[in-house]
Amino acid sequence: MAPRGFWKGYLKLSLVTCPVVMAPATSAAEKIRFHTLNRATGNRVEGIYVDAQTGKTVEFDDQARGYEREPDNYVILDDDDLQSVALESNRTIDIQTFVPADTVEWIWYDTPHFLMPDDPVGEEAFAVIREAMAATGKVGLSRVVLHRRERPVMLEPRGRGIVLWTLHYSDELRRPEDYFEDIEEKADSDLVALVGKLIDKRTGDWSAALVHDPLQDNLKQLIASKKKRRPSKRRAAPEEADEAPTNVVNIMDALKKSLAAERKPGGR
Repeated sequence: MAPRGFWKGYLKLSLVTCPVVMAPATSAAEKIRFHTLNRATGNRVEGIYVDAQTGKTVEFDDQARGYEREPDNYVILDDDDLQSVALESNRTIDIQTFVPADTVEWIWYDTPHFLMPDDPVGEEAFAVIREAMAATGKVGLSRVVLHRRERPVMLEPRGRGIVLWTLHYSDELRRPEDYFEDIEEKADSDLVALVGKLIDKRTGDWSAALVHDPLQDNLKQLIASKKKRRPSKRRAAPEEADEAPTNVVNIMDALKKSLAAERKPGGR
């Protein structure tokens, strides 16, 4: 049974409309989470807000949002103020623009969601929009309010469904050129060829196991050992790191040795 969606609304393209449901494509539910405790009593510690000047506790109803226009001088905004500038949402993903799928660079991608039809009657309209995007190699752009904030989104056909990506706003992105422009543009062709051979030898099929989080397994084992009241095994102290080499290693020699090691039995 598919997980329940957290958002319901409509997918619209011109006069074609169908009810849809959205579910997150990622989950942190399996991650181990910790609470902050009082070590002496074992009880959970609660967080409270206090006035920075008086030190007195500030109740929830007395808390307000503030924008610092100068040091220690704030403009206070209440819910009505924020509501007055909020963008309206009619819970409809209205696709207004299409662009070639390969023109949206990875840096714009934020969070993926699964979009599915929410009514058997609307499945045909959903499938028509999905298949038309796939056939033309296009993705749709729209906007939708998620978690009380309007986000630009991209709709990408994927199998029988549609993946809806929230996108970053343009003012959230940094220019890669600012970081990469001083890096050497060209590399020695002979060295590139050797690295290519090394890449070929280490190339395999993609598997989810390649991005498995070993820390979660270690934490589960640690918690299990604590439950049994057995002393947990302490890791051996890491050896001191070798001092940085004083001489630059010859890249060609290093690559040749790497390739030779790959050819030996038991090599990667």
